[in-house]
Amino acid sequence: MASIEALAATLWSLAALGMTPKALRVAVRETHPDASRKDVVRAAFYALVAVQPRDGGGLNELHSFALAERSPDDEAPFALGPRRTKVRRRGA
Repeated sequence: MASIEALAATLWSLAALGMTPKALRVAVRETHPDASRKDVVRAAFYALVAVQPRDGGGLNELHSFALAERSPDDEAPFALGPRRTKVRRRGA
């Protein structure tokens, strides 16, 4: 299994202007066939946050890839409860 740093370096080297998330995923799979989808997405976010962009070309593609491929199980579900009314005190 490839490390997140190695996947992030691969993503930076492959990302180009106008590249679709699907094309980027296929290109990464050619280099790292044993990497899971979740690892590739985490590496994309790591590449955006931890590594300073060299030329800026591909930054938007990495960002759109990371957001498009993010799985719904990465986020914990939440539920909103009933709205409470504010207690108003007299004489205050």
